Parts: sequence; structure tokens; C-alpha cells
Amino acid sequence: MNIYTVAAIWMALALGASLISIRAGIAVALAEILVGVLAGNIPGVSSLVQQTAFTTFLASLGSVTLTFLAGAEIDPVSLRRHWKASLSIGIASFTLPFLAAMAVCYFALGWDLHASEIGGVALSTTSVAVVYAVMVETGLNRDDLGKLILAACFVTDLGTVLALGALFAGFNLLLVAFVAATAITLICVSPALRWIMRTFGHRVSEPELKFLLLVLLALGGLATAAGSEAVLPAYLVGLVTAGVFQGDRVLMDRMRSAAFALLTPFFFLRAGLLISVPALVGGAGVIAVLFLTKMAAKLIGVWPVAAAFGVGRRDRNYITLLMATGLTFGSISALYGLNHGLVSGAQYSQLLTVVILSAVVPTLIAQRLFQPRQVDAEEQEALGAEDASIVHRPGKGP
Repeated sequence: MNIYTVAAIWMALALGASLISIRAGIAVALAEILVGVLAGNIPGVSSLVQQTAFTTFLASLGSVTLTFLAGAEIDPVSLRRHWKASLSIGIASFTLPFLAAMAVCYFALGWDLHASEIGGVALSTTSVAVVYAVMVETGLNRDDLGKLILAACFVTDLGTVLALGALFAGFNLLLVAFVAATAITLICVSPALRWIMRTFGHRVSEPELKFLLLVLLALGGLATAAGSEAVLPAYLVGLVTAGVFQGDRVLMDRMRSAAFALLTPFFFLRAGLLISVPALVGGAGVIAVLFLTKMAAKLIGVWPVAAAFGVGRRDRNYITLLMATGLTFGSISALYGLNHGLVSGAQYSQLLTVVILSAVVPTLIAQRLFQPRQVDAEEQEALGAEDASIVHRPGKGP
């Protein structure tokens, strides 16, 4: 099958998922994952959906751009205003699930120490990609609640990255070069982007987007060479350029359109294709234990902390469920363990299935039962600022 036919089949699945998401009223990311699961497990269809180096690269680039955009959506002013809440929620969201999952893997499932550590890291994550896709689709990325959630996601996944590096990373000159290059980039990228926009901005050739893609791909290449992952510096680059994007929403809209139209469908569809129904049945007991462990640990860790910062009950439930999602860093951690011989193939399949289930189940519950109501500009003007704030936060109160 030639590369165009492969791409056409994947894009047909993406189009179908988009139509399903509109009809069903669910986030397109979830629809793409579910379509991927079906396509990968239906006889006669699974053989048509080929995973090639081309689709794998587009999926990887989709995760990088999603992670970057998630960081770029965080308003620096809002982040400074909510830094205590986002830091506290993020730390709780990482620490308790990491310790709980590692303990369950080691003591209850009988995994060895390294496999248990990988299990703890993989199940401690929150999916920036899934959460960001939901935030954009619901419009919450422009709301303080959405920005708080994205900032807390960043803290959680930063803990994941640090834990994975501290436990398993081999320190070498390439890793030092990667860290140094990332630090220099974080200092220089915003001034460079502002200069490009001021000098060459808003042309048909899109020099701003090409510059950002160059930065992300260059850091991704260096990260891969150093034994790390391309998505790790993407969020930081997005975070430091957030101020630029806040001043130019046209640039954000153009990059988001390119990502959601072409790149992210490959990422979410591939995540669904990796789920094997026979593996689900064979390891159902282990998968259920690990899934419940993650959900319970996230609930016990996040919900009380959100309550301590005065978040209303409905929004508290919404935050907790979204912080329980996992996909990008969870998959990366599990794959790292498999590639380095730290987990077996069966353990990898079980972890990956739990990670992907955690991308679907809590997000679906959050969207169906606890999604905050959005107040549009006309309604806000009609209600007045005080009344609109009450309507906008129906979950506040005891």
C-alpha cells in the first residue's frame, strides 16, 4: 500500500471521528481514540490501517505541537495569580499516584522494583494533550479554570519527567548539551519570535510558524539523541512564549488549525490503535487493579487540595477527573521501560491499556456530568458582571 493510500485511510478515520464528536457532543480527541480502538480490532479493517514510519512521525509531531500549544495557552498573569493552587494541585496529582501505583505493582502484582517504578511513573501522569484538546473544544482555555488546570498539568508532568530522569536516565555529554541548549532556547526564543513577527510577521509564507517548528524539531532531535523525548522541552518553550501568543491570537489560531487538522488526528488515532482487545481480556484483572489505583489516588490527592483553595464542588470534580487523564507522558514512560528492558511485553501492554483508558473514561465523565457552563459575551453583558460570575461557576459553594 503506497503512502498516499495509507494517509487517506487515516484521514478518513479522522474525518469520521470529527463527525462523531460533533453528533455525540464529546471532545474530538476522545472520538479519535475510540475510532482508533475500533479500527484496530475489527477484522478486515485493522489490516487496512497500517502504522508506518510516516504515520508514527506525524503522531509524534502531533504530540509535540499539542504539548507546545498547551504551554502557550497559559496566561502568564493568570499563572502568577494562581501559582499556589496550580503548584499544590500538580504536586498532589503526581506524588500520591506515583507512590500508590508503584506500591501496588511491587507488593500486590509482584513486579520487580524497576518495573514497579516504571508503573508508578506511567500512572502518575496527566495528559496535557488530552486536557488541552478538551480545553480548546469547550473554550475553557480562555477561562481562569482552564488555565489553572493546564498549569497544574504542567507541574504534574514535570514531576513525571524529573522522576523518570532521576530513576533511569544515564547522564552523559549529550544529555548535558540537551539541557544547556534547552536553557539557552528558553531565554532567547521569545525575543527572537517577537523580532521575526515585527520584521516579517503575518506573511503568506508564515515565517513565525516555521521558526517555532524549527525550534521544536531541533530540540526534539537533540532530546532523542540524548536518550530523552521530543515532547519534554515543547511545553517549556510554549510556556515562555505564552506572552507573545497572548498578544497575537492570530498566530495561535493558525498554529492550532494546522495542528488539529493534520497532526493531532494521527496522535490520537494511533493511541487507540495500540489497544488490543484480546490483551484487554487476558490481563483484565491487572488492568482493572491499576486503573482503579490511578483513579483512587488522583481523587484522594487532587480533590481535597482543590477544596482547600476554595474551588466549588462541581469544578472540583471536573479538575480531579481531568487531572486523572493520561496519554502522552504515560505512553512515553511505558515505552521507555519496554525499550530498556525494564518491563516485559505483557506489562507494557497492561500499562499502555490503563494509560489509554485513563484518557477516555475520566474525560468522558467530566464532559458529560461536570463540564462548567460557559457564559458568552452577550449573556455576560445582560447579566452584569456579578450575576455572570455566579452563573459561570454553578459549582461554587459548600
